Amino acid sequence: MKRILFFASGNGSNVDNIVNYFKNNDSISIVGIFSNNPNAKVLEKAKSFDIFSFVFNKEELAKDVVLNKVNALCPDLIVLAGFLWKLPETIVAKYPNKIINIHPALLPKYGGQGMYGSKVHQAVFENHEKETGITIHYVTKNYDEGEFIFQKSVTIENCKTAGEIANKVQTLEHEYFPQIIERLLTSNI
Repeated sequence: MKRILFFASGNGSNVDNIVNYFKNNDSISIVGIFSNNPNAKVLEKAKSFDIFSFVFNKEELAKDVVLNKVNALCPDLIVLAGFLWKLPETIVAKYPNKIINIHPALLPKYGGQGMYGSKVHQAVFENHEKETGITIHYVTKNYDEGEFIFQKSVTIENCKTAGEIANKVQTLEHEYFPQIIERLLTSNI
């Protein structure tokens, strides 16, 4: 049985989508949802799916409290799905090429510290890009610099707002993120 652990900070639409994608898969289980935000809606989703959740603060993240909880769950893959904090090097070093993130743009464009969610879509819109997309990548000690696993683009020439861009990108996320996770887990990462 392959074990997925999520880190998320917000609504959890990707977590919700991925949990539903794997709900009838007997070889993959979701072992936990960790969040730095005690008010994150993703925690309600964890409860509704009967998935273990853990809320932590910066001090607990820095002092290996989170690492110890991660180790106890023995994940095969750690999935960052809208998680806004940088993971400490202790976690990244312990799980090399076992932590992935999805970024709502075609990296290396619109990546790095402070570039997430609506900020990315607004920057893409203001720069009059003709396309954007998603990048699924391995997590390293630096924001958005890990090796790319998958990219998919979408045309946004007809989008009139950053919100329209966000909707197109989220459609890509929901279609491809679970597929890439499945591919990684079944290829014995």
